[in-house]
Amino acid sequence: MTEISVVELKRRRDAAEPHLLLDVREPDEIATASVAGATTIPMGDVPARVAELPTDRPIVVMCHAGGRSARVTAFLNDNGFPNAVNLAGGIDDWSERIDPAVPRY
Repeated sequence: MTEISVVELKRRRDAAEPHLLLDVREPDEIATASVAGATTIPMGDVPARVAELPTDRPIVVMCHAGGRSARVTAFLNDNGFPNAVNLAGGIDDWSERIDPAVPRY
């Protein structure tokens, strides 16, 4: 499984490189802190909604700190999405290193 840093994600977003940011946290977590433009599918719903995900661009999977997103990334990699990568450190690292306006929880 491949991981990228929040710094790399920011670079990709700033460069407008095609990708889908997939947030697999629960709705209450997303209500507390989120990254603009992310697609949200709770981790438990991903298998049933996998058909909604693109195969033509990278998918960056994120959660709070990187654990759940690592499991979802592995699932996606094993199910026809070799372009899925885990966001190391999740939204917690995003808040700390990229956007302090995003609340830490």
